[in-house]
Amino acid sequence: MQLLDVPQLTADEILARVLHRDGLMLVIDKPAGLPVHRGPKGGPNLEDSFDALRFGLPRPPVLAHRLDKDTSGCLVLGRHRKATASLGLLFKHGKIGKTYWTVVEGGPAEDEGMIDMPLGRLNAERGWWQKPDPEGQKAITNWKVMGRGDGFTWLAMEPVTGRTHQLRVHSSATGWPIFGDNIYGNGPRFGEPKLHLHSREIVVPISRNKEPIRVVAPAPPHMHEKLRACGWNGE
Repeated sequence: MQLLDVPQLTADEILARVLHRDGLMLVIDKPAGLPVHRGPKGGPNLEDSFDALRFGLPRPPVLAHRLDKDTSGCLVLGRHRKATASLGLLFKHGKIGKTYWTVVEGGPAEDEGMIDMPLGRLNAERGWWQKPDPEGQKAITNWKVMGRGDGFTWLAMEPVTGRTHQLRVHSSATGWPIFGDNIYGNGPRFGEPKLHLHSREIVVPISRNKEPIRVVAPAPPHMHEKLRACGWNGE
């Protein structure tokens, strides 16, 4: 089903997605449907376009963290080895603020809350798939309702920990799966609706003596309709 994959980004297309650039890092707006890494079978991926993002440096930037293939929005890249190492430590120690916008089916009764639910691997065959597991790794998500409408809820979710598929499993196991989630929710295997999970904002305390860098990624087109139904004003 290669047809539904997002094509490789051209140099111009990835340059148009740069949201922030400084001497240490770039933040780009990742399109939904494009994996960040080159897979074993090849195919389009984000890394293969990084050469266009050198901006005069000898080497292309490197991923400082990951987003799922179907997630859109803020993705941080280190521009050189030292920067990538510093960013890696900030991510590892939970020093980077991350806010995701999601649209979920149904939704919570309350207006804000926290999910504290350890996660473990589903099984060996499905390497990345997760499940709630009391013996698993600690996983905590804070969430807040941004709007409601048409049987859906627009949430701002902040993963305190950074487990694989954390927001997707937490939402689903709490009874309000993310709209379009084809692993943990009711999304179709292929095609629309796409996963409604967007890395909206990232806050990076990159320099000790400076204010943290705050970057916001615009809501992706495939989420506009449901966000509007929940009261989003288009910004």
